[in-house]
Amino acid sequence: MKRACTLKENYEFRRVYQRGASAVSGSMVVYCRRNKLGRNRLGITASTKIGGAVTRNRARRRLREVYRLNGDKLQKGWDVILVARGRTVNCSWKELNDTFLRACRKLGVLEGGR
Repeated sequence: MKRACTLKENYEFRRVYQRGASAVSGSMVVYCRRNKLGRNRLGITASTKIGGAVTRNRARRRLREVYRLNGDKLQKGWDVILVARGRTVNCSWKELNDTFLRACRKLGVLEGGR
């Protein structure tokens, strides 16, 4: 993923947290907010509550891969933040993928209601 397609700055994360919509599930939390860029940007967070550095990095990698596989199904022009939860590391790929799509559908980010 290109650097230009990610959220990096603290103020960008805070803006999405405060003014965006959210969907919560057992394995992740998805925050979304429209941007005026015409492309999607992704931010991923994993708290120290999840575990050590290895566990947090594994959770981030899994969430990044779920977004990569489903990014073409999303409408353009959104900032998306994925927050890892305790079950992110241990749940199956199918469950993680279904959870992401369900959350995006709830937030109205999916293209064509897939």
